[in-house]
Amino acid sequence: MAKVPIKIHEYAFLGKDFLKYQDAKISVMTHAFMYGTAVFEGIRAYYNKDKDALYLLHLRNHFERLLQSCKILRMQPYYDVDQMCELTIELLKKNKPKCDAYVRPSWFKSCERIGPSVICADSDDEDSFVMTSIDLGDYLDTSKGISVQISSWRRVSDNAIPPRAKINGSYVNTGLAKANAILAGYDDAIYLTEAGYVAEGSAMNLFIIRDGKLVTPRVSDNILEGITRNFISDLAIDELGLEVETRAIDRTELYIAEEAFFCGTGAQIVPIGFIDNYQLGNGKPGAITSKLQNLYNDIARGKVDKYNDCLIEVK
Repeated sequence: MAKVPIKIHEYAFLGKDFLKYQDAKISVMTHAFMYGTAVFEGIRAYYNKDKDALYLLHLRNHFERLLQSCKILRMQPYYDVDQMCELTIELLKKNKPKCDAYVRPSWFKSCERIGPSVICADSDDEDSFVMTSIDLGDYLDTSKGISVQISSWRRVSDNAIPPRAKINGSYVNTGLAKANAILAGYDDAIYLTEAGYVAEGSAMNLFIIRDGKLVTPRVSDNILEGITRNFISDLAIDELGLEVETRAIDRTELYIAEEAFFCGTGAQIVPIGFIDNYQLGNGKPGAITSKLQNLYNDIARGKVDKYNDCLIEVK
């Protein structure tokens, strides 16, 4: 498994101010810390050395989804999409990374109180905004076919902690599945729903390829409504002329798939070579996966003019 470098950038944003990272602090009694009542996004900024520029991929889409998460958690954000986009650009300009970067914006319940409710009848709840950035290369190894395990932990459901909202506390579910997979010698994990259908990876969406078609689980199978997932579907149809099916996937379909890969903003496109020690193809990145991976990487770095409307350049 690829190591994730943690180089935290000099400046962060907290509340309504840019601060030195070491000065961006919250109380240990903050509701979000006590109960996980926060929502977040992860946004990639790709560095193009030839142009000495960063490219933010699908920036507006991320903040639109962040506001949807806020609504589900009954938050009252005081910034809109445009304002958060501008703050992201300003943060990167202040930090000046010369490599791929990862931006982490979050809205969180900043009041100090005991009690898990996301609303409080006795006082005005406070919601606050924080954003940090770090250097980040590959989250998982994208150069080989990784090995994954079907987790014994089930994916949280929409009627428990809704996966369509990126709620901080729900990532304990992710942590348990990922830890078990690593301890068993795998790189990552795949969840099933309580009904036994395939959901997604520990923190990324999933595609399999059968009979030359891309197949991905339904949103109703407790997956995140992935921005990268939607983009990959469009690329497969528009650029590779492939058919994409969104449907229920059984566990054993994974074992007989021709190819499989994870996708997500953090993960990017990660080929899967083995699932529960069943080998897919030759265990290496498949032809379709590799084509999508190369195309996605070129688009993200501003090398495909046709898709420049997906990017915001930061110099």
